[in-house]
Amino acid sequence: MTQNASVPIEMFLKHSLSYVSSLINLFFPRCCIICNTPLMQGEEFICTSCNMNLPRTNYHLIQDNPVERLFWGRADLVRASSFFFYQRGSDFRKIIHQLKYAGKKEIGEVMGRYMAKEMLSSDFFKDIDIIIPVPLHPIRQRERGYNQSEWIAKGISSVTGLPIDTKKLKRIKHIETQTHKTSFERWENVQHIFKLESPDDLEGKHVLIIDDVLTTGATVAACISNFSTIKDIKISLLTLAIAVR
Repeated sequence: MTQNASVPIEMFLKHSLSYVSSLINLFFPRCCIICNTPLMQGEEFICTSCNMNLPRTNYHLIQDNPVERLFWGRADLVRASSFFFYQRGSDFRKIIHQLKYAGKKEIGEVMGRYMAKEMLSSDFFKDIDIIIPVPLHPIRQRERGYNQSEWIAKGISSVTGLPIDTKKLKRIKHIETQTHKTSFERWENVQHIFKLESPDDLEGKHVLIIDDVLTTGATVAACISNFSTIKDIKISLLTLAIAVR
């Protein structure tokens, strides 16, 4: 078959796939995970209206913002931010619930892209060398099938071009959920749960830690403490959401 003859076939297949996709969307429309309205072409997981109404923090534009202040005296951070407010009872909590408990890992990548695109014009990603998502314990990751923070990192990486390292930091202690624990219990529960492999490789690097939801900061602080002895290292933090009452 000549190259010219293959062109009509490729066009036919392309149009056929588009037709099939249109039929599927007609009978089984993709819906916004927040308001459940059918998604338009180009929308991913959340509709444009819900995206516009997402309760953004805009903390990346504020020096000494509440996320940074949360770690004063607990971890030495260059900068820190969270993308949106997570509040019980809010429809926007569905983003986190679908990501963590409904198996929709792709939401993490999509939200990571949205977040990075909005923050790209600021200096938040300036001088960052590497992205390290907060790891899950192997038992938890097998149960869930993926690490949601890693998927958020993938979205950020696709926009910024920054590399991701999922090998350096390990979670070596499996703990029960932190959801119903007090602040003190959270801090006590996360002691010595992480281990850093080949720390010398990070000398002089600026590391961006990625997590899904920031609550008391106990887990993130325990994570960051593993980097404290590395020479000339700089740490920044970015989470998809921050919990508010």
